Amino acid sequence: MNLGCQLITYKRITTTLAKAKALRTYIEPLITKTKATESKESIMHNHRIVFSYLNDKQAVKELFTVVAPKVASRPGGYTRVIKLGARVGDNAEMAMIELVDFNEIYGNSIATAAEPAKKTRRSGGGKKKADDAATAPADAPEATATPAATEAPAADTATAAPEETKEA
Repeated sequence: MNLGCQLITYKRITTTLAKAKALRTYIEPLITKTKATESKESIMHNHRIVFSYLNDKQAVKELFTVVAPKVASRPGGYTRVIKLGARVGDNAEMAMIELVDFNEIYGNSIATAAEPAKKTRRSGGGKKKADDAATAPADAPEATATPAATEAPAADTATAAPEETKEA
């Protein structure tokens, strides 16, 4: 009950793996009850049912006002359990459980990282590379010859200047 209230309040908690898995089976049906809002009576009834499980007025209010609108379109799987490794003191397996829709960092980084990769890889990159390869050999000798020609006189003047200073 307390872990459920803390998860709703803070959206992410760290606990042992066994407690996280047990909390998932406890909290997900409660989150599902927030979605059934056909009439005023059913909303009130679901409030009372969820309150009987949580016994925390603020957590129930947070669940129905903040969490419910975000999970309205999700068919299930409202929580995510991430294993963190063993605890130092007693070697207990630790895990972080979080509400999936409230992790802005994880969700935004995947969306922004995936979109540019799709654009660059699927925009016909193979055809452009083939066209560039066909035109590159014709342009490449001129491009490499020009910098070499411009560098040679600069190198000659650079080597000539120190020799003149040595003689003088």
